[in-house]
Amino acid sequence: MPIKPAITATRLTKKFGDFVAVNQLSFEIGQGEIFGFLGPNGSGKSTTIRMLCGILSPSHGSGMVLGHPLDQVDAIKLSLGYMSQKFSLYDDLTVRENLNFYSAVYGVHPQLWKKRYPELIAMAELSGLENTRVQAIPGGWRQRLALAAAMVHNPPLLFLDEATSGVDPESRRNFWELLYSFAAQGITIIVTTHFMDEAEHCNRILFIKDGYRIGYGTPDELKEKTHCATMEEVFVQLASEEEPQK
Repeated sequence: MPIKPAITATRLTKKFGDFVAVNQLSFEIGQGEIFGFLGPNGSGKSTTIRMLCGILSPSHGSGMVLGHPLDQVDAIKLSLGYMSQKFSLYDDLTVRENLNFYSAVYGVHPQLWKKRYPELIAMAELSGLENTRVQAIPGGWRQRLALAAAMVHNPPLLFLDEATSGVDPESRRNFWELLYSFAAQGITIIVTTHFMDEAEHCNRILFIKDGYRIGYGTPDELKEKTHCATMEEVFVQLASEEEPQK
C-alpha cells in the first residue's frame, strides 16, 4: 500500500531580486518519513523549509503540506513544529518556563498541558532540570529542550533546520534516536543538514546545490546510482556534474 504524501512540491522556486535561492525543486515526502535536505551552506535548504512552513512565499511553483496549499499559512503553522540551529530558547527562563511559554504560543489547552508537560520532560530526559535556567544547561540538553518546545502541541510534522549543528557527536546520536521514535509514531520529519553522515539516517534525501536539485532518492539508491560507498562521496560526485536535475 503506497504511503500517503505529507508534502508535495512542484517546481518550487524562490527569488530575492535577481538572485535565485531555490530553483524549480520538485519532490514528495511520505507521512512518517524522515526526509533529508542536504547540501552545503547557502544551497537553498533553509529557504525551501521556510517556504514549506509558510514563512516565505514562493516566487513560482506550488506545494501542499498536510493537504493544505502553501498559501493556507495559518492551517500549516498549526500542524507543524519548527526547530532551528539557533534553538530559539530564552536563556533567562527555566526549562519549565520555556515549555510553558511555548505551550501558550501554540494554544495548548491547560488541561491537555498538564498531561503533555511530563511527557515532554520524560522524552527529553530533563527530569531534575525543570527549574534550571537555560543558560546553565549544556548544549546537548538545550537541543533536547528546543525539540521539546517544538513538540508541545504534538504536531504531525516536524521541521529541523540545521538542528544538529553545534553539538557534540554523542548528543547528535542521542538526538537521532529521538527522531526514530517520533517517526515510528507516524510523525513526518524533515531535516536540513550539511553533515553528510546524517544522510544515512534518512529514509530519502534531496541533495541541493546552488538552489538546484542534484540528487533525490534513498541512500542506497543514490549510492547505487553513483557507484559510491558513502554519502559524502555521493554528494561530491553529484555536485561535480554540470547539469542539475529538474
